[in-house]
Amino acid sequence: MLPAEVQRIILLVGLLATAYLMILAWNEDFGASTQTVVRTDAPTSQVTPGADLPAVEMAQPQNDAVGDLPDESLFSDAPAQASAATTSDADAGRLIKVSSSTLVLWIDQLGGDIVRAWLPEHPVTIDQPDTPMQILERAPGKLYIAQSGLGGPDGTDKGGNRPNYRLPAHIAAQLDGNTLNLPSDAAFVLPFVAEVDGVVVEKRFTFTPGSYLVEVEHRVENRRSAPFTAGLFAQLKRDNHEPDGTTSFTLGPQPYLGAAVTTDAERYQKVEFDDLADGESFSDSVDGGWVAILQHYFISAWVAQPDVRHKLFGYERGGVHFIGYTAPYKTIAPGQVGSYTASFYVGPKDQKVLEQIAPNLNLTVDYGFLWWLAVPLFNLLDWLHDNIAPNWGVAIMLLTLLVKIVLYPLFNTSFRSMANMRRVAPDMKRLQERYADDRQKLSQEMMALYKREKVNPLGGCLPMLLPMPIFLALYWVLFESVELRQAPFFLWINDLSVLDPYFVLPLLMGASMYIQQLLSPAMGDPMQVRMMRLMPVFFTVLFLFFPAGLVLYWLVNNVLSLAQQYWVNRQYDAAAASKA
Repeated sequence: MLPAEVQRIILLVGLLATAYLMILAWNEDFGASTQTVVRTDAPTSQVTPGADLPAVEMAQPQNDAVGDLPDESLFSDAPAQASAATTSDADAGRLIKVSSSTLVLWIDQLGGDIVRAWLPEHPVTIDQPDTPMQILERAPGKLYIAQSGLGGPDGTDKGGNRPNYRLPAHIAAQLDGNTLNLPSDAAFVLPFVAEVDGVVVEKRFTFTPGSYLVEVEHRVENRRSAPFTAGLFAQLKRDNHEPDGTTSFTLGPQPYLGAAVTTDAERYQKVEFDDLADGESFSDSVDGGWVAILQHYFISAWVAQPDVRHKLFGYERGGVHFIGYTAPYKTIAPGQVGSYTASFYVGPKDQKVLEQIAPNLNLTVDYGFLWWLAVPLFNLLDWLHDNIAPNWGVAIMLLTLLVKIVLYPLFNTSFRSMANMRRVAPDMKRLQERYADDRQKLSQEMMALYKREKVNPLGGCLPMLLPMPIFLALYWVLFESVELRQAPFFLWINDLSVLDPYFVLPLLMGASMYIQQLLSPAMGDPMQVRMMRLMPVFFTVLFLFFPAGLVLYWLVNNVLSLAQQYWVNRQYDAAAASKA
């Protein structure tokens, strides 16, 4: 028969193996699985024209039947004029599909709205590599579209009506069915033309190869005998449906799904859907500016022309959220031509690209209150990836090494303090045994021991505290940076932004913490020592659900700390033996 100690070890190993298999099974059945995305051929074409654009009065609506066209209160200080919405069944043939390597858009010729957007270079999940990420959509149960037009006294988008645009003949001849394939080597201007009450409006979409930014221009030729006065509006319109690729379960913080703007007072201001749903309309004004709707890793945004004062607005109606802006009126004399321009971005939250498009737009990559630490960490990580290690996992390991080198003097001091504590550990144990029933006397004697031996009992805590801000900042870097979305490391880890599917990294991290504790002196009373012994177990369970890239950082940090602690202990022991 095996000795009792061996039996206990075998039983413990069996329990650990059983727990590991149960966690794997639980993760497979209830863990962070993603929804399977099924695409339809085209967006729905049945719409309510009057409900396609916002009509909101920033005070209290005067009429619940007000449609969604912008009234004059959004352009000037004139009182709001309610517009009745009319319903019509649109022809599905009016939807034009515009396809490039980076963007696939569906544009509705009624109003020129963008009613669907796909990102071919960003698969919705790793398991669906041929299914592009979908941002905008108009379908049953899903509404998320980008709209722009001309409002105001003579605006073509008012009173519940939208211009019925048509493609010029030379563009229509290039269609393959309803699809226009864009050239890959040059910018392309896609014009839609409509004539409304003696005014010819040409709505131009300019696409640039490899770019997610679309320039939108309303070119107006006034053929009337009277001046034409109107102002540009641009808005995003979204309901509460979950974005593509949303995980069914996560233990960490939820990504922000909502609107954001930039104002004179705040460079980056969230406009949460819940606040709009509670009846709190939003209004402000800004020179230039932008409005956006954010989701995990991706963004859609209307960017206004700089150096022009724009009115911002946001509200909710019928479960649909609106965020947008209006530009000042512009008057075009009879026989003259004028234009109204805006830019529309739909794509990944790439900080470098967003920073070039508009001031403060890069702040939509929200790193939280530790942004001042997260931004340089990301820049360093990005530099390492671009110049040294093309694998993001290796770049994270190199980043960890650099952080350890920078903090080496502080860690070295802490490890020396821990070595001192290890030296006086036998004396501390004797004091604990002698004064086991007198905690006050034990405390006094221990303080006297620390003073006599010149030991700082808190010095050893620094190695645990110093990495925490970096850890939290790196968590947000991994959580928010689209560059690490679906970034592989090696073997089974094909996405550093999600949890390790087999929990190997968290288990190795827990083992490294346990070994680190063995090299550290036990501090405090027996109860505190037992609590500290449970810390590796607690952290292992917690890290099971953290992104693999973050666990990799913590594991490498622990391994480097172990090596440094072992080296300091050897030096200290050698010095103590020489002195003896």
